[in-house]
Amino acid sequence: MKKYFILLVAAVMTLTACEDWLDKTPQSQLTPDTFFKTEGELQLFANQFYSSAFGTTVFNAMQTDTHIQDQPSSELRGGNNRSVTATSSHWDFSLIRKCYILIGYADNCPDVAARDKYKAIAKFFIVQDYYDKVRRFGDVPWIDHELASDEEEALYGGRVSRDEIMQHMITMIDEAIAVLPSAKSPFTVNKWTALALKSRFCLFEGTWRKYHNVSGLAHDANYYLNLCAEASQTFMTTSPYKIYTTGKPAEDYVNMFAAADANSDEFILSHKYDKGLNLKHNATWYGIGQSVGRAGMTKKMVDSYLMADGTRFTDKEGWDKMQFAEETSGRDPRLGQSIRVPGYKRINGSQALTPEYSCSITGFQIAKFVQAADAGTDAYGESFNDLCFYRAAEVYLNYAEAKAELGNLTQGDIDMSIKPLRDRVGMPNLNMAEANANPDWYLSSKEYGYQNVTGANKGVILEIRRERAVELAQEGDTRWFDLMRWKEGNCINQNFYGPYFPGPGEYDLDGDGDTDLILYPVGEAAPAGGEGIEVRSIGDSSKADVMLTNGVNGGYVDPYKLLSHEFNENRDYLYPIPINDRSVYHSHGYDLPQNPGWNDGLDF
Repeated sequence: MKKYFILLVAAVMTLTACEDWLDKTPQSQLTPDTFFKTEGELQLFANQFYSSAFGTTVFNAMQTDTHIQDQPSSELRGGNNRSVTATSSHWDFSLIRKCYILIGYADNCPDVAARDKYKAIAKFFIVQDYYDKVRRFGDVPWIDHELASDEEEALYGGRVSRDEIMQHMITMIDEAIAVLPSAKSPFTVNKWTALALKSRFCLFEGTWRKYHNVSGLAHDANYYLNLCAEASQTFMTTSPYKIYTTGKPAEDYVNMFAAADANSDEFILSHKYDKGLNLKHNATWYGIGQSVGRAGMTKKMVDSYLMADGTRFTDKEGWDKMQFAEETSGRDPRLGQSIRVPGYKRINGSQALTPEYSCSITGFQIAKFVQAADAGTDAYGESFNDLCFYRAAEVYLNYAEAKAELGNLTQGDIDMSIKPLRDRVGMPNLNMAEANANPDWYLSSKEYGYQNVTGANKGVILEIRRERAVELAQEGDTRWFDLMRWKEGNCINQNFYGPYFPGPGEYDLDGDGDTDLILYPVGEAAPAGGEGIEVRSIGDSSKADVMLTNGVNGGYVDPYKLLSHEFNENRDYLYPIPINDRSVYHSHGYDLPQNPGWNDGLDF
């Protein structure tokens, strides 16, 4: 029987709305002492944690160097476009408070197994929320119980070191792993979800400490990288999850994300959607619509996909001036399952589709998460495919990266982690010796790649980063925080281009001999196009539909030609502490220092 994850917490939400829980209340109202008596009540209260901890727009990638929209985010714009906000949902501690409420009152339930399970689930969400806070803000206050209104010192406790926070997180997640059930459950937290979380935050912390040169703390980068490798290996060798495949390399990857139901092989934790229950989102329209950001992959990302035979596209002569049909043909099959390429068809569709510049700001139009042509999702807010927060592929990638950064990666490790991902799409395996003998110039260049990778494992680290970018493309905020932990803010300063066009003219985007796109200079009369031909003005002004680097003289599609995007190395790796929170602390006589480089206008 299909189980639906639906938020049913309205009846208990009043429990979290006031500070003085222990005050006497009328007998007709629920109180903590009268609730939490059964497993059902524990579950009812815990259900709210899922929506609080995870966003519901996994398909809507946070804009980075690999995916952009017509209006760049403040993070992408950088400079004065990023400012200190009055509040931030990420500096909110209400989820952590609710988790401690459950932990504090779970013993009301006489079912020991049930109360231990839900305490463990609460611990998972405390760790999940702290992971989000540490990666955004660095040092944060640590809270270890439900705070009462008269605990002023605890309520306004200062920021403690990220090392102390991490140690608390490790203790708590290990306690959860020891208790949580091991059975598959794609919509509820289990043992394997907790292991995946441990793998994720330990990799983040280990690489953050390595690349940001963090020293003077009790635990170094290798300590966390070893924990990541251990958690990942335990997951890979003992969990019931695996890399999903049906032996169809041309469709398994895209089908996994477009399917209505969460993939039971690979999806560890997902958000449930259902057409019949009118639980829907906007993934298909995000890829095919003209009014939801016109998202597109960048040329830098497209160029990083390998050829289908495993060779580097950017080693080919003339790679940088190839036109769309040539540059996107014969590549890693995941490219054609993530964006529209020559011969692209919607799932269950019969018509070959070319990119539409009215729907994609770069012209590399999104195809991942787009549901089947006959699914009835081609309108705003009509998609119902389950969206995944944790999947096995990420854990496999974490393992390979942690081992490579530690310097003890072997070809056997690659065979266990990277090879299954490439096998799914029919790609050759990664050869560690070859990668290290000849590190990719493209991935290590200032113009397109990473600046901070050095050492004997440079080549294979770069290849694992390529694999991560390709496999996890467009999945939430993964890419942004990868760049932050690698200290690669320079990637935000790189060019965000689309395909190359020599200038005005007719273009056959898919190589079938028919014109698909006509470009003409701004100011001239639009040419008459045949049925199905997209006509777009080009130039270098805001009046152009498509801006090229050299205007009417051709060049790369340059969506941000009139906009800046920049990264401040001395400021932007951490988010600012919200103004209101700093002010409240100060008004009570406590100090909440601002993160380096941020000016919030406060004089304390």
